[in-house]
Order: sequence, then structure tokens, then C-alpha cells
Amino acid sequence: MNSNLLQTADYIVFLVYFFIVAGYGWWIYTRKKSEKSGTKDYFLAEGSLTWVAIGASLIASNISAEQFIGMSGEGFFSGIAVAAYEWIAALSLIIIAVWFMPVYLKNQIFTMPQFLKERYNETVAIVMAVFWLFLYVFVNLTSILYLGSKAISGLAGQEYFHLILILLSLFALVIALGGMKVIGYTDVIQVAVLIIGGFVAVWLALLKVDEVVNQGQSAWNGFRTLMTQAPDHFHMIFDKPTATSNADFIAKYLALPGITMYFAGQWVANLNYWGCNQYITQRALGADLQTARNGILFAGFLKIFMPVIVMLPGIAAYVLFKNGYFDAASFNGQKDGAYAAILSLLPVGMKGLSVAALTAAIVASLAGKANSISTIFTLDVYEKYFDKAADEKKLVWVGRLTILAAMLIAIAVCWEDLLDIGREGGFTFIQKYTGFISPGVFALFILGMFWKRTTSAAAITGLISGLLIVIVFNNFAPSWFGNETPLYTAYLNGAGQYEIPFMVNMGWSFAFTVLIMVLVSFAGPSVNPKAFELDQEMFKLKPSTIALITIILMVVLALYVKFW
Repeated sequence: MNSNLLQTADYIVFLVYFFIVAGYGWWIYTRKKSEKSGTKDYFLAEGSLTWVAIGASLIASNISAEQFIGMSGEGFFSGIAVAAYEWIAALSLIIIAVWFMPVYLKNQIFTMPQFLKERYNETVAIVMAVFWLFLYVFVNLTSILYLGSKAISGLAGQEYFHLILILLSLFALVIALGGMKVIGYTDVIQVAVLIIGGFVAVWLALLKVDEVVNQGQSAWNGFRTLMTQAPDHFHMIFDKPTATSNADFIAKYLALPGITMYFAGQWVANLNYWGCNQYITQRALGADLQTARNGILFAGFLKIFMPVIVMLPGIAAYVLFKNGYFDAASFNGQKDGAYAAILSLLPVGMKGLSVAALTAAIVASLAGKANSISTIFTLDVYEKYFDKAADEKKLVWVGRLTILAAMLIAIAVCWEDLLDIGREGGFTFIQKYTGFISPGVFALFILGMFWKRTTSAAAITGLISGLLIVIVFNNFAPSWFGNETPLYTAYLNGAGQYEIPFMVNMGWSFAFTVLIMVLVSFAGPSVNPKAFELDQEMFKLKPSTIALITIILMVVLALYVKFW
């Protein structure tokens, strides 16, 4: 790909965007800092975020380089089936809004380790706090920064990789050091740019498809062309591979194992991510229940449309590649290059807007992740174990220093790609390492919220057994128990080894972890003294909330009926 794709006009558009967001963030910070300066305001923006800001911040923090690059790549390779991550997320957010948030807010939960401490004990909380810190710094923060820098330097020139690495970090610092309030309100702009820039890229890509294939100038005809030229890319559910299935189809099924992933794995991944993840829940924990619910449901509604901007470009790149539009120098058919190939089609100025959209996604995710790292370290580690007498001002400064330290570590790790993120791919890298703990962590939270008998001993057992069971299914089950059992089917992967689809692994790991925790809990009292009190009033919904939930359900149902 040409290293000089971005022209002067593109850089001007990008710089205008940078100064607008940074200036707005500074204005929010200076306007609000005189009102409150405590830890809850800094880390949670307590009571100040509107439902629009909460929803926008959730989306901005979730959609990042691994979605734009990774999901476009999966769109190129697998097609619309990868949209399951977004559409099941929309349904998961309904569950979070209706049932999870009332439990968090009624019990004044501000961090996920705090939940574990109050529901179980100090040991469970500190183990998970330390683990989450390592996961967020060395997996999430670093992969987002690395993949984002690689994507943008692919357009500006690979020689600028390290410069872009530093600039993205500085941009994120400008936002993150202002606290959750600044993150939340600037994310409204970030999401607007992300969506507008994303739709512009898709629209122009569809125009190019119609021009190349039909010699026309219609985006709608371009979309119809995608469906006729790549019909296999418009099915949500893959059939189970047979003896005659080729390696590409098996690779698709291993990543997205048809209907089986909907029985548990896809739900475990989404509910754990959206409901038990400090990085995400933090945006709503400072609000009242109705505001939090509205914001989360607004995010769920936006999630329905995210595949259009993060997956459809990949299918467009596939059709253009199939029709010989790209030469080997610009795009060699590797899926991770699909989104950059689409951006290369855009006219001068529009490239700048689309790069601004990509940057918005990267920076919002970096700032949100850094703030979550800061929150967990400051409130769950530093204040409790290093300086119990620290005042509010000191804790805020510790939080800011933690953000700076986390960013410096991420830059150092990404500088020479010490974790080999480039080889695995950012999307795969994050899914792989977070997926190992998702079943155990989600079991802890779901049983801790809604089954009063769950004990601390069961929680410790669940954490350990959940991880071990995932490892067994992922690494040893085919050789120990065979390739075909009542629980799973293992398939020969590209490396010549038999592999169980990871979503199937997660589903069974969650089921066995819950079973183990239930059995251990039966050895304890019938009602754990630390169980949360629940009542019917917590889960009552206003008519407007029910209406929004119904709209989301109907749209998702219609999409699955259409593309099954």
C-alpha cells in the first residue's frame, strides 16, 4: 500500500478533529472541576453523565482498532456471521440494564473488586483486582495501542509507527487525566465522528463496488451486488463441517461455530464483558438507576448498527478483491488488510475523516481502559493496602499517576511488539487471553448476584476450576478424550492440530464451573450472610424502557430471520 495515502487535506481534517475534542475536554474539565473534586466524581463522574453520554461512552470505549481492523477482516473472511458479537451484545445489554445494574447501584458498587469483596471476601477481591490490572495493562491497553498505531501508520507510512504510537498515547492521556466526566462527555463527539466517518467509508466502498462490477454509481446497488457476488458471506449460522469441508470453512467454523455458540459461549463472552467488566460498567455506576438503564439501552440500540461500519467494509473488500480491483502491491488478500484497503478508496479529505473516526475509536478505548486501571489500582489496591488515610485529593493524583504509568508501560511493550501482538492479531489476542477467565468470572458474578447460598469457598473454587477447565478443553481434551464426544467435536486446524471451537469451550467451562460452585455452596449455610438483598421493586421497568427493549428485540429478531 502506498505510504503516502494521506494528503495535506487529510491531515488538516484530522488536526481540526483533534483540537475540537481536546478543547471540548478541557472546557468540560475546567467547568466541572470547581463543582466536585472527590474520588467518586473523578473515577465515576458521579451523577453528572446523561444517558446519552453513558451510552455514547460505552460504544466509544468498546469499538476500537480491533473491531475496525479485526471485524472487517473477519467480514472479509467469514462474512456477516461475525456480527453475532454485536447483535448478541445488544441483547446482553438489555439483561445488564434490567437485572445487573439494580444490584450494583442498590449496593453502591463502584468497582468490580469491591463487588467481590462485599459478596465474598477480601481474598477473592484482591486476587481479581491484581489479575484485572495485569489483563488491562498487558492485554487490552497494549493491544489497542499497538493495533491502532499499526492501522494508522499503514495509511500515513510505516516509518511513522513509533510517532503515531506516542501521539495516540498523548491524545488518550489528555482525555483520561480529566477523569470519567471528561471521558464521558468527549465520547459523545468521539461516537459521532466514529459513526459518521464509518458510514462515509461504507457508502463510498459500496459506490466503488457498483462502479467496478456494474459500471454504476449506486450504493444500494453496490450492497445488492455484495449479496449476489458473495452469497456465502450473508449467513449468520454456519453448518457443521463434514468430511468434505475445506480448510477455510473449518477455520470459519472454529471461530464462529454455528448454532452451538449461542447455547452458552457467545452469551458468556458478552455478559461477562458488558456486565462484569470495570472498563464498561464504570460508565454507569455513578448514575441513578433510570439514567444508567437508558444509557445502557441506548448503547444496545447503537450496537445493532455497528456491523455496518466494522464488518461490511470487509465484505466490500472481498468482492472488490474477487473482481481483481486491488493489485498485489495495495492489497494481497490478507484479511487484516481489508479495512485499510477500503480506506485507500476514499477521496482526499474523506480519508482524514475516516482516520479521525478510527482514531476516535482507539483514543476512546485507550482513555476508558486507562481510567479503569486507575480506578481499580487506586480504590481497590492503593487506598486499602498502602495508604488508608489518604485524602480525596491525594487519591485523585494517585489515579492520574497510575494512568501515566500504564500508558508508559504500554508504549514500552508496543515499541518492539514484545508480546507478539502483530503475529496473533489484536482481536484474536484479546479474545484468547480474556476468554480463559470469562467462564469463571461470569459464574462468580451471576451466582453471587442471584443465588444467596453461594459461598466464598465456592468463589475461590470457581476461579481456579474455571481457568483449569478452559485450559483442559482448549489444549488437552482432543488428545485425552478423542476428537468426537457428546460434549464437543474437534476439527483439524491450520496448524495441523485438532481444536475445539473456543466458544464451545467457554460454554462447557461455564456450565462445569457453575456446577462445581453449586456443589461447594451446598456445604455452607442455606443463605450466605454476605448475600445481597433483592426485591421486586429493583427490577420494575418504566413503559419507555419496555418500549426501547421491544424495539431492540424486534430489530435483532428481524436481522436473524433475514440472514439466518
